[in-house]
Amino acid sequence: MTGGLAPRVVVVNRHSELDELLGRHGTRAAAAHYLRQRGRNIDEVVDRHDGLAAALTTVSAAVPVDWRRGQVNRDDLPRFLFGPEDIVVVVGQDGLVANVAKYLDGQPVVGVDPEPGRNAGVLVRFTPAAAGRLLPAVAAGRATVRDRTMVRAELDDGQELLGLNEIFVGHRSHQSARYLLSVVTTPPPGVPAGSDRRRRPVPKVERHSSSGVVVGTGTGATGWCASIARDRPGAPVPPAPEEPALCWFVREAWPSPVTGVALTTGRLGADESLQVVAEGPGMVVFADGLETDRLAMSWGQRVTVRVAPRRLRLVVP
Repeated sequence: MTGGLAPRVVVVNRHSELDELLGRHGTRAAAAHYLRQRGRNIDEVVDRHDGLAAALTTVSAAVPVDWRRGQVNRDDLPRFLFGPEDIVVVVGQDGLVANVAKYLDGQPVVGVDPEPGRNAGVLVRFTPAAAGRLLPAVAAGRATVRDRTMVRAELDDGQELLGLNEIFVGHRSHQSARYLLSVVTTPPPGVPAGSDRRRRPVPKVERHSSSGVVVGTGTGATGWCASIARDRPGAPVPPAPEEPALCWFVREAWPSPVTGVALTTGRLGADESLQVVAEGPGMVVFADGLETDRLAMSWGQRVTVRVAPRRLRLVVP
C-alpha cells in the first residue's frame, strides 16, 4: 500500500475480433454473413470473445473486495492516468503488454493469457485462475519481478516516446525516407571534464534513403527485429530482455550517388545512441506498432534513440 491507500488493480484489455466485427457490421447476423462469404465461420470468433470475457470475469473476481479497481481499453491508454500504487493486470496477447508499458513508471505488470496455447506467452505468463493468489503477493512485494529494458526516442524539442519492443523512425506512409544517421557515444557520468575518457569518438554519419530505421530491445528481438535480422548477413547478436542494450536495423537502404548502405545495422550499449536527422517531409516516430501515437519530425529535426532510463517491471512465475 502507498500512503495508506489500498492498492488499485487496473485491468487492461483490448476489443475482441467480435467487437470489431460488430462495430463494422452492426449485428452478429451481418457479421456472420460477411464471414460466410469468405469461407469463414463466426463460431471461432465468438469462442475467442467468450474466452476473453471469461478471463476478465475471473480476474475481476480475484481482486480483494477492499481494494480499488480500474479498467482501461487499449484505445484509451493515452488518456488514462496510472497511479504509483497501481497493480496493472494485462489480459490479452504479448503485444498488449508492450502497448501499456510506455505509460507506466515502475508499476508491476501481471500478464494474463486468456487463450493459453494460442498466444506466444512471452509476456503474458499467467492463467486467469492464477490472479487470486498472485495479486496479494504482488501487493506485499513477494512476487518475482524482472525489469525489462525499454527504448526511448527523444526529439530535439523535448518530446519523447518510449517502447518495450521497438522504435520505428521513417516516413508516415512507409515510403522512402531521407535522413542522416549516426551512432554517438556519450561519456560515462561522473568523469571529469578534460579526461581522456570524455573524448567522444567522431561519429560516422551516413545519408540514407530507406524504408526507415527500427531500434529494438531484447524483448522486441523476437519480433520485428528478428524478421529483419533473418535476411541480414552479419546481423548483431540480439541483447537479452534485461540487458541495457539495443539492436538497430535500417530497412531496405537504397544505394545512390548521394545515399549509402554501409551503416545499416548494429548494437547500442547504455552509453550509445542512434541519431537520425530528417532530410525530407513526412517522417514520424512511433513505438510498438502504435502508429496513431506518434511524434512528427520536420525537416532538419533530430531524434535520438537510446536505452530508456525507465524499465518495465514484469511479474514472472
